[in-house]
Amino acid sequence: MEFRELLPRRRMVRHYTGEPVRPEVVRQVVETVRRAPSAGYSQGQRLLVVTEEAGREELARILGAAGWTTPDGREPWLETAPVHVLVCTREADYHERYRRPDKLQDGEEIDWPVPFWFVDAGAALMLVLLAAIDEGLAAGVSGVPREAAAALRSSFGIPEDVEVVALVTVGAPAPDPGWSAVTSRRTQPRRDSEDVVRWEHW
Repeated sequence: MEFRELLPRRRMVRHYTGEPVRPEVVRQVVETVRRAPSAGYSQGQRLLVVTEEAGREELARILGAAGWTTPDGREPWLETAPVHVLVCTREADYHERYRRPDKLQDGEEIDWPVPFWFVDAGAALMLVLLAAIDEGLAAGVSGVPREAAAALRSSFGIPEDVEVVALVTVGAPAPDPGWSAVTSRRTQPRRDSEDVVRWEHW
């Protein structure tokens, strides 16, 4: 699929048929993050892919215990997604990379202007979303409350130095009129190009 065809199809999908996704397709989607940009080629992005039923149920249980619930009248989201991808980052990879001789400035690690470990996690997340669409699937993104991240770390063996950034759900899309009626995409206007992009000077 050409990029110009793919991009208009990108939207947050919050309901799935539950049909399993072939393992080779899941691998194709998540392997795209190896091509994601990363500061200094630090490659601090990490993914935890959960496809087995027991793991998906545990993930939904943990998020539910942290207050994440499907409101009445909306289609089940986490329960129907056959693929859950926790997008994570390891900040230490960036410090380790930028303490090497070719990255030192006056013998010191740079003063990071922004936390690029999160910037790069966002780039990886976007690649997962677009790769899912390219495979004829759909995807949605959910934040992960801090208390849920701690429980996920315990249940799934996530190392202490790896931080959970977001959850991406992937699967064959099913109608989600309940979610669509209240989604921000419906309730908030898309900003005009002139509000988003400036040319030559602000």
